Amino acid sequence: MDIELVRTFLAIVAAGSFVRAADRLNVSQTAVSARIRTLEAQLRRRLFIRNKGGASLTSAGEQFLRHAPSLVQLWERARQEVAVPESRRAVLSVGAEHSLWDPLLLRWLLWLRRHQPDVALRAHVFLSERVLDQVADGIIDIGIVYAARHRPGLRVELLMEERLVLVRGTAAGIGRDDYVQVDRGDELLSGNAPGQQEPSLVVDLGPLGLGYILEAGGTGYFRLSSVKPHLRSGRLELVPNAPDFLYPAYAVFNEASSDPSLVASALDGLRKIAREEASPVRARRGGRP
Repeated sequence: MDIELVRTFLAIVAAGSFVRAADRLNVSQTAVSARIRTLEAQLRRRLFIRNKGGASLTSAGEQFLRHAPSLVQLWERARQEVAVPESRRAVLSVGAEHSLWDPLLLRWLLWLRRHQPDVALRAHVFLSERVLDQVADGIIDIGIVYAARHRPGLRVELLMEERLVLVRGTAAGIGRDDYVQVDRGDELLSGNAPGQQEPSLVVDLGPLGLGYILEAGGTGYFRLSSVKPHLRSGRLELVPNAPDFLYPAYAVFNEASSDPSLVASALDGLRKIAREEASPVRARRGGRP
């Protein structure tokens, strides 16, 4: 069986329609329909009922859904184990959403290289939902995300409770009066921040907004761990009396891991680094550290 047929089946179930599944898979709706026809021909059963609202599973589709995730996970585990370099005993695949690669994912990779030198590493950076999909499919062994929705077969562990803090650039620049809003894809700070004017700039990537403030000036809410170095150097300062917001990060991993001891060891390192990242910053509000 072509594993892409199974992936397409799961994409339709998750999206609720052939059209949205095609968008997620970045293929045409015709290709999605053709894959499902092939899968239905192989199983000799109809899997979906299509209607104006999207697509719903038949009884045969419900039965196949019980096995489809395991098929994808088994394939991915087999593919990764076969691809282990001869000089390494195993492959560990990790991933994080964009806002978490620096510094958390970077520091974790360095820790893994020091403590697991005989393990080949693969690192991926995706949107949160894609990270969860990849963990569910067995492509990524451990993922780090902010918005972690529970799924069958996945373990979700609170990693750290980061804080979003309001900072401003200390250098005079063209954007010194700008309020920079980061669109984080959820309701948190989706409107104006307390005491702030309408945003002069909206970005959907935290590092881009932070880089703008460092160069041009302005204010914005960012993760405390990402602004620590700039608070210490004096390039940023905390805005006095501005409220902070909790922004928890989670580790997500598959209960059916092919190498539980390796995953457990990697998680121990991740927890240690997360504790270090979550330690309070030594800075005075409104001034240099």
